Amino acid sequence: MKLRIETVALDSLMLRLFDQIEETNMPWLMAAAERLQQAFGSQLIDLVPSYSTLLLHYDCRQFSEAQACALVREALMDLQPQQAAASGQRHELPVWYHPSVGPDLAALAQRAGCRPEQVVERHCSRDYPVFTLGFAPGFGYMGLVDPSIAAPRLATPRQRLPQGSVGIAERQTAVYPLPSPGGWNLIGRCPLALFDREREGYSLLKPGDRVRFVAVDHAEFLRLGGVDTPMESGA
Repeated sequence: MKLRIETVALDSLMLRLFDQIEETNMPWLMAAAERLQQAFGSQLIDLVPSYSTLLLHYDCRQFSEAQACALVREALMDLQPQQAAASGQRHELPVWYHPSVGPDLAALAQRAGCRPEQVVERHCSRDYPVFTLGFAPGFGYMGLVDPSIAAPRLATPRQRLPQGSVGIAERQTAVYPLPSPGGWNLIGRCPLALFDREREGYSLLKPGDRVRFVAVDHAEFLRLGGVDTPMESGA
């Protein structure tokens, strides 16, 4: 970890801890977030983790920029990464992998030189850290998928994807929490609600959490509340 501090607004600092996107970044970022929350206390307005950075929004009526930078450096001195078990919750997300709801599953298999079943096995073979939330409420960017099933975003995004659509883009994977446009390669559908206004914090996933995808059959998908409406042709 090599800390760099950049000014992004009158009351905000961008803290760059790493140069590359790696799964091993997350324990460091979560440990840094905890230290900064303790150091700034009630003068911390917001703290937004991402792949290799933390956006720190502080009360500029209480701290000058120089004071905020000094406090950041002091708080992160001798930082050690959190243990995996302490860095967030672990979620198991059920997914029905099927061409009717995952129209890009066959193409990914062909690209990887394997069967669709093997794409599913590889997608379900590891825990994925949640790097950050963005694009849509509750949309968690996760990774990194097995390199063999990585694939670039679609050249032309689809206009509307159903809620729960599971996709891959490059070496990241995600679940679309709400109906929306999207250009990721779709391989299945998750029946769980990842965004709920009645849930504390709204989003099921948070940065630093870990996710394991679990393949379920059609009957279990429906039992869990999934909607199996096929993707419209050309959508």
